[in-house]
Amino acid sequence: MSTASRHATSQARIVAAARTLVADGKDLTLRAVAREVGMTAPALYRYAASHEELVLLTALAIDADAAKQLARARDEQPVDDPAARLIASAVAFRRWALDNKAEFALVFTNVDVTCVEELQQQAATGMHFSELFAQVWAKYQFPIPRLEELEPSLAEILRAPLVPADLSQFPDELRGLIWLLERAWSALYGTVTLEVYGHIDPRIVEQGHLFRAMINDQAGPLGLTDELPRLQQLVSDLLGRGPSGCPRRP
Repeated sequence: MSTASRHATSQARIVAAARTLVADGKDLTLRAVAREVGMTAPALYRYAASHEELVLLTALAIDADAAKQLARARDEQPVDDPAARLIASAVAFRRWALDNKAEFALVFTNVDVTCVEELQQQAATGMHFSELFAQVWAKYQFPIPRLEELEPSLAEILRAPLVPADLSQFPDELRGLIWLLERAWSALYGTVTLEVYGHIDPRIVEQGHLFRAMINDQAGPLGLTDELPRLQQLVSDLLGRGPSGCPRRP
């Protein structure tokens, strides 16, 4: 086995051990991971030179696996129906977050590390949603703001956005679409975060009322008002089982 292969194998073991600690609700530290994989802490530094790097490696691995789940849900819908594929992905993201609260917290709500910006730019889930968002616009051509219509400071940000997206899909004349993407993501993320942390009546979470309302609220801005009845039915079908895969109580 080459040196590069040995390094990759060891790093994969380290990330797997880190994910186990996170899932078990234990502190993610270099020493704890070293114990899990049978290394000394100094030896571990060859694969993760700092706590920040360990968190980033772990978060990227978690995010990549989450994106695979979203892709499976997306691909259950027709290729020529980006609206349904977006809805299916949103439901899958919610289900993953509710089923994996500790991992969701590490990737999406970790405010104790400084690598958050780097993670955001590399996020596989973000790339997944930005690609679908562009496909929805390509089909429905809903109105988007021109940069000159926005506050100058916001327009400047959108000219060089820090966003997980293939910016070739968003040429200058479509940069206002990035602003709608950010707002749609904040609605999905905010809703799911409230549900994950239980900062809302648990019955509302169990029955999906807030999530359904969020989907309804996004229909207009995304040009999906006419599609809303069938998309609401799709949401109902996909939420036919509880958020953690358990049948919902009557």
